[in-house]
Amino acid sequence: MAKISFYLFEKSPERQVQSTCRLCRKILHQSARIWLHCPDPKVQQELDELLWSFDPTSFLPHGIQDTTAPICISADLPTENDWIVFNFNNQALENMTQFDHIIEIIENDEQAKIIGREKFKTYRGLGVQPQTFKL
Repeated sequence: MAKISFYLFEKSPERQVQSTCRLCRKILHQSARIWLHCPDPKVQQELDELLWSFDPTSFLPHGIQDTTAPICISADLPTENDWIVFNFNNQALENMTQFDHIIEIIENDEQAKIIGREKFKTYRGLGVQPQTFKL
């Protein structure tokens, strides 16, 4: 069963793409592979650009549709289960048993919180108790 983590921004105006970059940097130090499941091409491009420039001291190796990169940005889901999946989709990942860890980042924005609550309810309905980290 997948581990599911919600990162809920209650006060911070930080955007989802910025939070993702910070978490990716931390996770890569643990030598895990990261899949950014992102159906929106505009957000894919924004992630691609931000992963290049977000940290002036280090580059976060990544690619769009590049499954050989430590960070893969894709509209599709991975076929292998050894990825940590960040979900940029507006729905929960119901086929979650194929992943070790799913990360949901919820911005401090009312629409994002509504979507986040729906995802949380879906995961609970599937028998998983997500962890929540309030930031």
